[in-house]
Amino acid sequence: MVFCDFDGTISEEEVFVALMRHFAPAAAARILPEIYAQRLTLREGLPIVLESIPSMAWPAMEDFVRGKTLRPGFAAFLSHLQAAGVPLVVVTGGFGEMARIVLGPLAAAVTAIHGLEADRSGPFLRVHSAWEDDAELVAKPLILAHYHPDEALCIGDSITDLRMARVCPQIFARDRLAEYLRKEGRPFVPFTDFFDVDRAVAQRWWPEGAHD
Repeated sequence: MVFCDFDGTISEEEVFVALMRHFAPAAAARILPEIYAQRLTLREGLPIVLESIPSMAWPAMEDFVRGKTLRPGFAAFLSHLQAAGVPLVVVTGGFGEMARIVLGPLAAAVTAIHGLEADRSGPFLRVHSAWEDDAELVAKPLILAHYHPDEALCIGDSITDLRMARVCPQIFARDRLAEYLRKEGRPFVPFTDFFDVDRAVAQRWWPEGAHD
């Protein structure tokens, strides 16, 4: 199985970070550096930012993410996974609904999308997920454990993927995640786009000549 982050991984842009900086600029400027420096956990920091956003802003947030660009090669990689019978699960530290909007028709081709949910019943957003633990609102290691994969490959780019990377047997990393893993001395496969990932796993999962 493939477990793949969304923001900054499937999407070229860090859509979730861009959302926070646009709709909660003061809180994002104060809290995000603390999260990146690992002085605040995601569980501690994200609600401070997200729950400062008025619920009435949600439609504008959806409009903000529409049309965001996917990282090159993702559609082809997903198609090859389907042909090989390998499930892909999207594990995002951001909003699952925003990932669905950006993925568009491709959302139907993924096995599941797990991420934050937003309660918009009050004056301000309230955030939660089915995968919370003491450190994270979306604890990606819990999602991996839920699926009990015989073989797992994980793909990510930032702090929300670090705990997943520590328990995943094979990790593709870029950007901040690659920096964290280098500092911890953990092995990973660097990538720029999904053509890189596709080539790296081709001999393992794609039949020879299946996609020339």
